[in-house]
Amino acid sequence: MKTAQVRIAILGATGYGGMELLRYLRLHPAATVAAVSSEASAGQPLAAAIPHLAGTELILQSAADVVARDDYQVAFCALPNGQAMRLAPALLERGCTVIDLSADFRLKDVGVFSQFYQLEHAAPQLLPQAVYGIPELYREQIAAARLIANPGCFPTSALLALAPLLRAGLIDPQGIIVDSKTGVSGAGRTVKDTMYLLSEANEDVMGYKIGTHRHTPEMEQQLTEAGGSEAVITFVPHLIPMTRGIYTTAYAELRRDFATADLLEIYRQTYAGSPFVHVLDEKTLPHTKWCAGSNRAFLTARVDPRTHRVTTLSVIDNLGKGMAGQAVQNMNIIHGFPETDGLDCTAVYP
Repeated sequence: MKTAQVRIAILGATGYGGMELLRYLRLHPAATVAAVSSEASAGQPLAAAIPHLAGTELILQSAADVVARDDYQVAFCALPNGQAMRLAPALLERGCTVIDLSADFRLKDVGVFSQFYQLEHAAPQLLPQAVYGIPELYREQIAAARLIANPGCFPTSALLALAPLLRAGLIDPQGIIVDSKTGVSGAGRTVKDTMYLLSEANEDVMGYKIGTHRHTPEMEQQLTEAGGSEAVITFVPHLIPMTRGIYTTAYAELRRDFATADLLEIYRQTYAGSPFVHVLDEKTLPHTKWCAGSNRAFLTARVDPRTHRVTTLSVIDNLGKGMAGQAVQNMNIIHGFPETDGLDCTAVYP
């Protein structure tokens, strides 16, 4: 393992993703945050903009000013969709590792990207080199990458549960249903939609963007790759009154008879040596509180012999394994650090 220090820039440091990156990187023995950006707070001390992370003398700059610097080796782009693709070419040209937390490099088809994000892609030439960053599924590719498309939170929870079963040829890729519940922080810090207000979200559960959610093509793309044939899913997200967490329940038709114990053994084999994915036994179902504030994921599956279907259950923290924690894990793999560096923490409980 390499032991040299790595210097880091965080573009979009005052959003939820940027804040989580800062929290994890404070615990990292080989990471130094050298530059931070915020368009709204440029010129302010980071400690003034994010008081709960006080103890740093860093000054927030504009993203353009941070990109112009050359005193860091890794750039985390925790920016709104459409911005990283304009900054990444210059960062990559000077040898920087780019880990993008937005959707800019997740979809390989620019037409699908434009359809779901209403944006024209500014750097389509970079898409072939972007590696989709779920370490437990693409560890070897990530180790050799310089541009990481950090996955979305919903896809992370679904793919951890479904990809091993598709790779083994056990489920039909055409009839998958993904039902996810998410906390309100998944919408980001600057969202203006009233559905995320406490008075609206509290004591309420609601489905939204059924059939049109932006993470649908991302999941289909990666599930198609996992199974080797076209995957078509029904994805239904729900907003629930909690701050953090995603609970994904997915349903699929079995291609042949398998017992629950057999499927759990496939999970155990797939995630052997993966410190953040915990496969539960046949008597235990996951809770979102088990991973709040951490990079951990808990998953399991149940076979229903009457319907010949499998139900998978997967929980993550949308800001941890679903965003910033996974981004740090990707950096660790690329730069030869132990995967747990900066991330070896349990959930905040209760």
